[in-house]
Amino acid sequence: MSDDFGYEPRVRPAGEVKAEVAALSSAVLDMVRIKGRVTAGGPMELPWDEGADPDRFHTITHLWSLYGVDNDVLERGMAALADRLPERGWTVAKNGPDSSRNSNQEILAVHMATRAQLEATWMKGLDGHEPLITFNVHSRLFIPAEEPGL
Repeated sequence: MSDDFGYEPRVRPAGEVKAEVAALSSAVLDMVRIKGRVTAGGPMELPWDEGADPDRFHTITHLWSLYGVDNDVLERGMAALADRLPERGWTVAKNGPDSSRNSNQEILAVHMATRAQLEATWMKGLDGHEPLITFNVHSRLFIPAEEPGL
């Protein structure tokens, strides 16, 4: 077991981990049950830039937001997400205010089968910005496997 992480990162093909994170992100959107606008983009591979070999370990992260609806709809979406996560294999570690001045609602969860993590934050737009929910679904650190053709 790694002293840095509390687990031993496995060798995995990055494409496989990207597909896994993409599927989890899609499932999170389904659980929210909001018909709003979603930012473009997909999962991306990032190196863990610490330690003696900063490119040895990688993670896949998918950052996106849901917006274009009012706070009442976003509130219902966060409640639906919190209710549905356990049914879909997630353990909710936190569902409450974050440490910001606005005390935005934050849901932190771990997908037990993959150990991927979810951070969802409802930003109410009290500072004049458009209300939205930000999402970050990210994998555990892994060692990228050699992939044929890449």
